[in-house]
Amino acid sequence: MTYTAAIDSALDRLHQEGRYRTFIDIERRRGAYPHAVWRRPDGSEKDITVWCGNDYLGMGQHPVVLAAMHEALDATGAGSGGTRNISGTTVYHKALEAELADLHGKEAALIFTSAYIANDATLSTLPDLFKDLVIVSDELNHASMIQGIRRGGCEKHIFRHNDPAHLREILASIAPGRPILIAFESIYSMDGDFAPMAAICDLAEEFGALTYLDEVHAVGMYGPRGGGVAERDGLMGRIDIINGTLAKAYGVMGGYIAASAKMCDAIRSYAPGFIFTTSLPPAVAAGAAASVRHLKTDQALRDKHQEHAAILKRRLKGLGLPIIDHGSHIVPVHVGDPVHCKLISDMLLETYGVYVQPINFPTVPRGTERLRFTPSPVHSPKMIDHLVKAMDGLWAHCALNRAEISA
Repeated sequence: MTYTAAIDSALDRLHQEGRYRTFIDIERRRGAYPHAVWRRPDGSEKDITVWCGNDYLGMGQHPVVLAAMHEALDATGAGSGGTRNISGTTVYHKALEAELADLHGKEAALIFTSAYIANDATLSTLPDLFKDLVIVSDELNHASMIQGIRRGGCEKHIFRHNDPAHLREILASIAPGRPILIAFESIYSMDGDFAPMAAICDLAEEFGALTYLDEVHAVGMYGPRGGGVAERDGLMGRIDIINGTLAKAYGVMGGYIAASAKMCDAIRSYAPGFIFTTSLPPAVAAGAAASVRHLKTDQALRDKHQEHAAILKRRLKGLGLPIIDHGSHIVPVHVGDPVHCKLISDMLLETYGVYVQPINFPTVPRGTERLRFTPSPVHSPKMIDHLVKAMDGLWAHCALNRAEISA
C-alpha cells in the first residue's frame, strides 16, 4: 500500500461513517458577535449567528479586553520574543499570573499556550516529581488529561464517571503510603454535568491524595468572582492544582494552572511543554489579564448567561426535543446518529443562518451524537426565538423522535 492510499483509506472511513469534519469558514466582526459572516466554498457569503462558540460570555469583543490588547500591542509589538526562560517573560505575563493566583486563592499560577498544553504538560510531569505516583482519573476526563496521564507513564486507574463509590474502591486498593493524584473536571462539556466535588475532596483527604481539577468550562462563569465551581461550592482550598483556560469565558487564548508556589515552581522547572514553548504574545496576556480582572466583579454578566441558557433549555424541552440538562450553561440536544446530526447542522446553517457544529465520535460515544448549543449573554431573545423555531421545523422535517410534552 502506498502512503497516499493509506491516507485515502483513513479519510474514506470517516466519510462512510458520516463523521468527517468540515471547517466552516466564518468571519467575526468586532462588536457584532455572535453575528458573523459565513464564506461558502463557492465564494458567496451569508450572515449567520454562531451558536457553538466557546466565547461563552462574549468577552472576546469586550471593550476592556480590546483596549488592553491595543495598549500592549502598541507598547511592545506582536510577539514575546522567546520562551519564558529566555527573554519571553514580561510584565504582562507576571500580571496575568498574579490575577489568576488571586482568582483561585492560590500562592501562584503558571500560564501556558493552551489549557490542553497545561493539562498535558502538568500531568505528564507529576510522575517525575512524585516517585511511584498513582493517578486515578474520571473516565470522561478531557483528551488533554488522558494524554498527559499516558505520557507520564505512571500507574493509573480509571473510575466510573462521577462515581465516588467506585473511586473509593480504587483508592482502598492502592498500597498505603504511595502518592496518589485524583484527576477530574468540574463541568464535563459534552453533557454539561457537574462532578461530585465535595465527595471527591473528602476521599482525597481520607486517603491522603492530591486533587487535580480541570475548571476549563467553569472559570469566569461560576463563583462570586468567576473562580469556577470550586469557588461556588467553597472548595478551592481543598483543591491542590486547578487547571483553567483563557480561551473560553475570558475570550482570549491560553491556559494555566494555579497551585502552591512550590508546585508551580516545580512544573515550571521540569515540564518540557512549558520550558521549550514560546510564551504568549504580551498583547494576548494583557487582554486575558484584563478579562480576568473584569469578570471578578461582573456578576450581572454571569447571571444573564445562566438566564439565557435556562430559557433556551426550557423552550427546547417544551417542543419535546431530547435535551440533556444537568443545570449548567451547556445545552446538548441528542440526535444519536452521525448522518442525521450532520444533516441538521448543514440545514440550520444553509436555511436558517444558524451555525452549530455536529459533535460525533470520538468526541462522544457512538450513538450519542449531538448538537451542542452554547448560549451567551450576547444572544438576544430574538436570536433564541429564531433558533427554537428552526429546530422545531427541522426536527419535524427529519421525522426525529420527541419526548412527550407534559401539560
